[in-house]
Amino acid sequence: MRKALRLLAAALAVPILYLAASFGLPLIPGPGPDLSGPPAHTIGLLQGPIHTDILFPLTPDTRARFVFAEAAGVPVTHPDAQWLMFGWGSAAFYTTAGTYADITPSAVLTAATGDAAVIRLDVTGPLPALENLRFLTLSEAQYQALLTQVLAAFASQTALDHPGFTGLDAFFPATGRFHAFRTCNVWLGETLRASGIPFGLWTPANWSVTLSLDWHLAGLAD
Repeated sequence: MRKALRLLAAALAVPILYLAASFGLPLIPGPGPDLSGPPAHTIGLLQGPIHTDILFPLTPDTRARFVFAEAAGVPVTHPDAQWLMFGWGSAAFYTTAGTYADITPSAVLTAATGDAAVIRLDVTGPLPALENLRFLTLSEAQYQALLTQVLAAFASQTALDHPGFTGLDAFFPATGRFHAFRTCNVWLGETLRASGIPFGLWTPANWSVTLSLDWHLAGLAD
């Protein structure tokens, strides 16, 4: 009986510790290079219920770096395209989640226990004012480092043979593995920190990203 109770306590401790860490660790600055400097570029972070996309302004330099996506039907050079949307996530989960009603239990289980990663690219025109859209102003060095980091996340610049969601998007093979302790939001934090952008130590959930963003933007305002 005591052994069963200990096993039950251990099983309950894992999600409790995970949840506590998802609130506490985003407020602890993670390690990263100091690439601070005068403000030079603005990026967007578009948060959904469980996922965050990075939005890059489609400048001539950005269009040239991502021009390979044209072959997959992502119109990065179209004059009406103003922002490039970049997301990293679980292959099983991400490629089926056109809406949250599309998500299957098997996709959730695969994502949680370990899955190949994919990148989704999309474009959009002018950005409306949205409550879930935040902006970060970066130095030239931070911006160039971030572009380098996201381009290095492509395992291949040839798109997957899989339909997108908008008719303007495509999925690409990505480096790394997705699992419960390295979610899309953890990847986001790792990538921002590696680019010299202050961010929390571990950000597994959407609320973790929000906490880290609030902390970062509050620090800039001080």
